[in-house]
Amino acid sequence: MNFAYTGFATVPKGLEPLLAQELEGLGAQGVKPVRAGVGFHAPLMIAYRACLWSRIANRILLVLDRFRVDSTEDLYGGIQEIDWNAHFDPDTTFVVDFSSRHACISHSLFGAQKVKDAIVDQFLARGGRRPSVRIDRPDLRIHVHVDQTTAAVSLDLTGESLHRRGYRTEAGPAPLKENLAAAVLRYAGWPEVAQMGGGLIDPMCGSGSLLIEAALMAGNIAPGLFRSGFGFEAWKGHDEGLWRNLLKEAQVLAEAGRERIPPIVGYDLDRRSIRIAAENVERAGLRGRIHLERRSAFDTRPHRPSGLLVVNPPYGERLGEAESLFPLYRRLGDALKEHFRGWKASLLTGNPELAFQVGIRAKRYHTVYNGAIECRLFHFEVDPERFFTPRSNAPESEVQRRVREMVQKTAKRVSLRENATMFANRLRKNARRLGAWARKNDVSCYRLYDADLPEFAVAVDLYRGERDWIHVQEYEAPPGIDPDKAEARLAAALAVIPEVLEVPREQIFLKIRKRQKGDAQYQKQDQSGRFHWVEEGGWRFWVNFEDYLDTGLFLDHRIMRSWIQRAAAGRHFLNLFAYTGTATVYAAGGGARSTTSVDLSRTYLDWAHRNLALNGLDGKQHRRIQADCLEWLDQARAERRRYGLIFLDPPTFSNSKRMSATFDVRRDHVALLNQTLPLLEPDGVLLFSTNCRKFRLDEKAVEGYAVESITHATLPRDFERNPRIHQCWRIRRAAAGG
Repeated sequence: MNFAYTGFATVPKGLEPLLAQELEGLGAQGVKPVRAGVGFHAPLMIAYRACLWSRIANRILLVLDRFRVDSTEDLYGGIQEIDWNAHFDPDTTFVVDFSSRHACISHSLFGAQKVKDAIVDQFLARGGRRPSVRIDRPDLRIHVHVDQTTAAVSLDLTGESLHRRGYRTEAGPAPLKENLAAAVLRYAGWPEVAQMGGGLIDPMCGSGSLLIEAALMAGNIAPGLFRSGFGFEAWKGHDEGLWRNLLKEAQVLAEAGRERIPPIVGYDLDRRSIRIAAENVERAGLRGRIHLERRSAFDTRPHRPSGLLVVNPPYGERLGEAESLFPLYRRLGDALKEHFRGWKASLLTGNPELAFQVGIRAKRYHTVYNGAIECRLFHFEVDPERFFTPRSNAPESEVQRRVREMVQKTAKRVSLRENATMFANRLRKNARRLGAWARKNDVSCYRLYDADLPEFAVAVDLYRGERDWIHVQEYEAPPGIDPDKAEARLAAALAVIPEVLEVPREQIFLKIRKRQKGDAQYQKQDQSGRFHWVEEGGWRFWVNFEDYLDTGLFLDHRIMRSWIQRAAAGRHFLNLFAYTGTATVYAAGGGARSTTSVDLSRTYLDWAHRNLALNGLDGKQHRRIQADCLEWLDQARAERRRYGLIFLDPPTFSNSKRMSATFDVRRDHVALLNQTLPLLEPDGVLLFSTNCRKFRLDEKAVEGYAVESITHATLPRDFERNPRIHQCWRIRRAAAGG
């Protein structure tokens, strides 16, 4: 057999040994587990088999080349050495996934851009058309990983991650990814239990991932059979005949295997979860092979003398939650001890202390990762010799006591589920509608809900980047509203947001947005110092969800920033009251000859520098100046500085001690504009914006300039309910054609 291809399979951290065993079983050679992946050698047939049959991998990559990289020029040159026309043609859309570790190129977006440029330039240099980059669902994905001084360039044979089998289109709260569910079953010994005729029960089945993966495993059904396509289908090296033969073989095995699936049963108290699980089972072609029933986990009973009970119960990510779950785990342990003797049980939890409440000594455990959360998968044999009585709760700390009392107090005031139904329905509807719009328009960060219902006066924003983050802002209740009712409604909203949006609680942040006076909106709310990167418009930005009232990225200015990117090419750009420099990143990325960002705050200018650096745009042509903008404008006019594009977004009010005087945008905007406009080049453009709701622009006072309102055109769809979120104008010299 010809093992001419070098491959690399990616996998969630902690599952590398399982994937290595799986690849060896599929016929791969030279299998070598490394961090978050497994290297191997194989012919094309084995690589195809891995795409079709792997239950554990995320992606199967075909390595095209490896070369030394000491600079960006080395990266560009190495990419150009590969004959890309041998792999795809200009009609094929592609995207570059770039990562690095201890390398000279640390910014992934910058690295991806250099790789893209090298590929496109090669097509153009050979007299052809340039292929198009497509971020969402490209025909072909190209992976580049630089580890210290070695770059590995690969084609992604999978397309969408292999954990997306295709049978699950909707999920319940906190679902397990399909490949993690398969790994849990492998570690739990399910294949051996199934081969001996044992059954499987999941007493908290949710959307049914463990049940379906167990059935596919027991029936020898390839998980890739349900997918709509693979990445290799757009590759010129694709062997369609070979692939069709492998598909037919898998389909024959699936038909025969369905008859061998032992009894598999799932219970859940939540009606919606049972409905979703039933729909997923149907799409997986397993109707009649998996029994689903609405029932409490504690009423679960075995349907065979032996088998495996596997469960992924809640484990309380936040302070005070774990202790409240002790009774749940103890009752689960009591049910196992009373009814499941002779069975095996496996329990996945992110809090090992909870596992001790089961009252059965674990035989072994594995460490796995559910997203970024380190979890333990405990394995039990339900044998009286291993039973023990769990210790009573340790004494409460003062913080734990306060959390418990707050939860109890809230529970007495309001039934969260009953009060949150309307909010949950509206949030779910918005997420479905706006999610489709966001995917179509490559929008990663957007507002999902903005006080749509008067009873739930909160704003809910989704930020996507290294993870999905939810930023919740409660609008301060007006005088006359019962504070207890307002707090109860907030608690109700927070209770359902993780379930509806399928985001873990530790990735949800809350702020109370009071009416601000002076520059209070820029004052610190906390001292966490925790920053996370998110994506917008192909760029990355650092945001902070805890320390300030605003996150560092104004979502309502998304369209304005894209305008700046298009207008900045070849111009000198000035960003006054620059804040965190997001507009500067867009201008620099759009090809501005230079950028100047002026702000009084050193904190925000440093933040702006980090944003530029995150995108590989921190060159000397991008200046940051710490100064009172009003004083700096006088100096800039005296020095006759000129800019082709100016973005002016002043605060509504400021009385900083470092300013020579207070600033009020309604009172002082004419003077501010008259100070700024002389800095425009003859054909220059000034973009003026304010979020002051009572603001009225005095257009007559701005003599010699054409003023055009662009508020409506810069209002994103996700802010349509709040059309007064900002006001914007485009101002040019009248002689330039208005």
